[in-house]
Amino acid sequence: MIAPQLVIERALACASVDDTIVIVTDSSDATLRWAGNSMTTNGIATSRRWEVISIVRGADGTRVGTVSSTSVDPDDIEAVVRASESAARSAETAEDAMPLLPSDSVGAASGSENWDRSATHTSIDVFGSLATELNVGFDGEDTLYGFAQHTVDNVWLGTSTGVRRTFTQPTGSVEINGKRSGASAWVGTGTTDFQDVSARAMLVELSTRLGWARNTVELPAGRYQTLLPPSAVADLMIYLMWTMEGRGAQEGRTALSRAGGTRVGEKLTDLPLTLYSDPLASGLEYAPFVVAGSSSDSVSVFDNGMDIERVDWVRDGSVAALSYPRAAAQKFAAPVAVPGNNLVMTGGTDTRLDEMVAATERGLLLTTLWYIREVDPTSLLLTGLTRDGVYAIENGRITGAVNNFRFNESPLDLLRRVTEAGATEATLPREWKDWFTRTAMPPLRIPDLHMSSVSAAQ
Repeated sequence: MIAPQLVIERALACASVDDTIVIVTDSSDATLRWAGNSMTTNGIATSRRWEVISIVRGADGTRVGTVSSTSVDPDDIEAVVRASESAARSAETAEDAMPLLPSDSVGAASGSENWDRSATHTSIDVFGSLATELNVGFDGEDTLYGFAQHTVDNVWLGTSTGVRRTFTQPTGSVEINGKRSGASAWVGTGTTDFQDVSARAMLVELSTRLGWARNTVELPAGRYQTLLPPSAVADLMIYLMWTMEGRGAQEGRTALSRAGGTRVGEKLTDLPLTLYSDPLASGLEYAPFVVAGSSSDSVSVFDNGMDIERVDWVRDGSVAALSYPRAAAQKFAAPVAVPGNNLVMTGGTDTRLDEMVAATERGLLLTTLWYIREVDPTSLLLTGLTRDGVYAIENGRITGAVNNFRFNESPLDLLRRVTEAGATEATLPREWKDWFTRTAMPPLRIPDLHMSSVSAAQ
């Protein structure tokens, strides 16, 4: 393969339309799987994906075409550029059209590496200590299944206006599912390099949860005081952030709409909770600039290369921001805000989840959520299932495992009703892990979470 920088320069050199953007991503991916207390597969793969975004400007509007390729043949570069330009000429006019950013307007944010650097790669060795600790667990009483993955994405972005930006994004995760006497439990964690992963500690937590299931309790559907662990909170808050689009709210199409405008400024809770994205958050870093192969209500191809800064979506309990690309921000006289690739909630106490359990007279402890789907966008009503462990709390103690439920709740309404938030900790969302791993959340106490029906899911 030729260098990614050379792909960009050659593509830009042969472009014949008004503006061109080229994005090259070189990826390295290592995986490890185990089932039935035995390692099953492992492997490593490398790949390249690159996109040419062509922009044609005219008196009748601006049009955009994007063509992606995985070819590593330099002779294919011009053909991909021509295909992108052809797609642009036949496209509908772009509502988010803006001038591309000049080179001297970006790069203020830290985190970009040297443009001429080589790609960083992972290797199967990243799982060394994890595999050793798992092998010890395979000799225990629980049957273990799971998956570990480490991906390093190297991104280079160049535009015809001279913008050149690059970033290396390491992403890792481990999920372990354990089974004992018909009971099932799950633990998971996110990481950047596996140096902070203790499979031994994960297996201890897994064993504790499976031990709780020695006793079983059948409960009907209803509303229950419920402790949501950080993983479940992350799944719900990620969905909330994904829907916080300024255009949709301004046009009355989302739960963030209200008569005459949006819910920015509305108080959700008296707890001083802040929900934010920050590309420089320690241990959860992501590219501090826009990388967009296509436009949506949240991001725009015309903003490629633009610096990303911290955004407080909820600040001190109130809705504080919605996402606006530059064109939408200009139209609605709102600040530009870009949805982040991490999400953090702060403002709780130093109380740990086990201390919240000890302070609960009667309620439920969830572990993870599953199969979350939107029911009503105007209220952000979601439905989904509990999975791999719901536990009954009586007088501050876990007394047994409870049957699973289907729930119906809105993340916005949960924030309106939350009565306690504990200590923020890094966590792995179960449902959205394939798309979003960088989160830190507190456990939350919800006095009346709606379990709409009993589920047979394990």
